[in-house]
Amino acid sequence: MAEESALPPVEPPARPRRALGTPLASAIAVFATLLGILVLAWAILFVTKGRFLKRPFERIVAGQTHRAVSVAGDFQLYFAPFNVKFVAEGLTIANPAWAGTGNLFSARRIDARISTWSLITGNRRVNWLGLQDGHLDLQWDKAGRRNSWTFSEEKGEPLDLPAIRRAIVQGTLVRYIDPRMQIAAGIRVHTVEARDTAIASTIRFDGNGTARGTPFTLTGELLSPNATVAGGRNQLRLHAEGVRTLVDVTGTLAGATEIEGADLRLAMRGRDLADIFAVGGVAVPDTRRYSLTSAVTRVGDEWRFTGLKGRFGASDLAGTLTVAMRQPRLLLTADLATQTLDILDAGPFIGYDAERLEAQGAAGTVTQVGGRPRLLPDAQLRIDALRNFDAKVDWTVRNVRADNLPVSNIKLGLDLNNSLLKLSPLNFTLARGTVESDITIDARRNPVLTNYDIRLSPTPIGVLLAGFGVAESGTTGTLKARAQLTGSGNSVHDSLANANGRIAIILPKGEFWTRNVQLSELDIGTFVQKMFEQKLKEPVHINCGLIGFTVRRGVAAADPILIDTEKNVMLGRGGFSFRNETLDLAFRADSKKFSLFAGQSPVGIGGYFARPSFNVISGDLVARAGAGLGLGLAAGPVGAMIAFVDVGDAKAADCGPVLTGASARAQRTTKGEARDDVGRGTTAKSEDGKRTKSERKEQRKKFLGIF
Repeated sequence: MAEESALPPVEPPARPRRALGTPLASAIAVFATLLGILVLAWAILFVTKGRFLKRPFERIVAGQTHRAVSVAGDFQLYFAPFNVKFVAEGLTIANPAWAGTGNLFSARRIDARISTWSLITGNRRVNWLGLQDGHLDLQWDKAGRRNSWTFSEEKGEPLDLPAIRRAIVQGTLVRYIDPRMQIAAGIRVHTVEARDTAIASTIRFDGNGTARGTPFTLTGELLSPNATVAGGRNQLRLHAEGVRTLVDVTGTLAGATEIEGADLRLAMRGRDLADIFAVGGVAVPDTRRYSLTSAVTRVGDEWRFTGLKGRFGASDLAGTLTVAMRQPRLLLTADLATQTLDILDAGPFIGYDAERLEAQGAAGTVTQVGGRPRLLPDAQLRIDALRNFDAKVDWTVRNVRADNLPVSNIKLGLDLNNSLLKLSPLNFTLARGTVESDITIDARRNPVLTNYDIRLSPTPIGVLLAGFGVAESGTTGTLKARAQLTGSGNSVHDSLANANGRIAIILPKGEFWTRNVQLSELDIGTFVQKMFEQKLKEPVHINCGLIGFTVRRGVAAADPILIDTEKNVMLGRGGFSFRNETLDLAFRADSKKFSLFAGQSPVGIGGYFARPSFNVISGDLVARAGAGLGLGLAAGPVGAMIAFVDVGDAKAADCGPVLTGASARAQRTTKGEARDDVGRGTTAKSEDGKRTKSERKEQRKKFLGIF
């Protein structure tokens, strides 16, 4: 026994080891169970076609859309075998209460195969759609905040259709109404079955409507690829007419409703490019007749027009344009270039009537208002449309076709942000000089407020005036200028008619034809002498000159006009009015040297901007001639000449204040004395530099158009 107790205890036999651990086996069991349930559900749905889901479908969709949903006839919802098969007869989805009692959507029958994977990923792809007698009612409310197809209570979203790869559509009507954009349209869609195997079907559509009160029509077709070619592309042809515009779009789509990345070509022509933008509530400058072609594609929320080429009027245009559907406003960005711009084609940009220019040419820039010719355009700025979009535009013009106007190399930068429009830079070359401009138009107020700052760098006068018959030879003088004005008004005319500011044209040292200077002072003796000596083109030295105006409420008064030459001092008085576009200027020249026969009489410029008049034989000259005649009768020929003698006592100008563009009060003689022969911001002055109160009042009435 003792020996038996010493034996080691016997271990129980080991339990057999399982091939797989318990957790993994449980997972497999769960997966198998779920798979079995899914297979069973699939089988039940496939056998029953999911018809028993009809009422749950109506309740669930109605709860999610907050609309009444009804299926009057047959209903099917199942997997066949992997895509979701959906069939509904007599399906209706009601409109929201504010859109009326009709339905957003109704169809006699809808038959669709929807990609199951796209439902999981949210891409919403319909591989097949059959639609019979469908009606789609798309409406925006009057405020433009809600629409009938956005089911939430938030702001209405743009229409985003699912990608439809293939479709057969019969007897379907789409209605679209947007009161804010003033657009109403009805489009009919139907499918023409193929008669061969090359094309499965053709979806054709046509419709009509109105855009901002103007009727339009459209027709088109979508050529679907052969049904056996999965993922094929669709050929699109679209033609639209309306708002004086013809539009043709051709190209291919990845799917019937897939615009993203589409390869399209646009051809558009019409009477005014602004017409087509006005349909979208966007204001662009008017144009003359135009034709444009471009590639078109959509990327995200952007419509991109690339390779744009065409003409407007007699001018060419090329570049790119992008329209971004941003909130709260559209964003237009463009990079444009023109090789040759006809000056008449630029007229509508600042408000001239395109049709008048088309019919009358340059004469179309002049209109009659109250029996007076008007040159400044009075077309009203579209303030409301400016609130609908922002813009960034760069435009370059190489050459300008214009008689008597040596302009080239225009560079325009346009920035519109929340109704604040900036034209900066607005630069161009003018007769080997450069005009630099910065113009700001604040359309956040009504009437708009415009700030003008226009600067001309030193420019050769001979080149500038060559088109007006002034030869460059013998004329080496230059001029520079600046205009700084601020005015309120919704047109160019109204803005300048209320403007305040200053205009100054400065003449640095240079040489001019003797003939021009002598004629300005009517120094007949010297002029005839040089004519016989054949020295008409002998240059006369200009020391300095200033043609300055102070502008108050649209009336510009000489402040001062003072040109100091080697032989005389030219003075001017008077002014002009932006209000009624009248001119009332008088120039005279006092000689620095003795002249035996000098008219010494003002040369007048009157009339209007559009029709100026010149008066060389003035009342002063007639009076002097009368005095000479009287002296001639009393004292003979020598006495008659005394009335025309110029003793040459003109006071030379201190060129410092002249070259800085200073006002009349700052002008001095070379001896430092204040000048008493130039205006001080009044519209006109008597020869002694003074005017009575009644004279000033009478002159102001004349400029304001009372007479």
